Amino acid sequence: MQSDQLSYIPILMQLVLAVGFVVGTIIISGKLGPKRSSEAKDKNFECGVESVGNARIPFSVKYFLVAILFVLFDVEVIFLYPWAVNFKELGMEGMVKMVIFMSLLLIGFFYIIKKKALEWE
Repeated sequence: MQSDQLSYIPILMQLVLAVGFVVGTIIISGKLGPKRSSEAKDKNFECGVESVGNARIPFSVKYFLVAILFVLFDVEVIFLYPWAVNFKELGMEGMVKMVIFMSLLLIGFFYIIKKKALEWE
């Protein structure tokens, strides 16, 4: 039991160092950083350009739909890498499971194409 607990010391040390670095950086930058503020400095800007008009303009839902679909398919494709690495060890059972997975992925892809989710107006 004692040796099991000692194996966690490097992980604990890394956690303490990471948290300490983040907290220390925030505290030091707050103490050493300039504290001058003015109306011009506190004004909102986007990429160095002054804001004009209301920032709350409506976006098309298609923008968010494309972003969500990208994340969904991207995460699903990530599952291909471990399968490819362990292809020989998984055997025929792994192959059948991957064919089912890829079939479901393809059905979803054809569904969003049929619904014209990727076409802009």
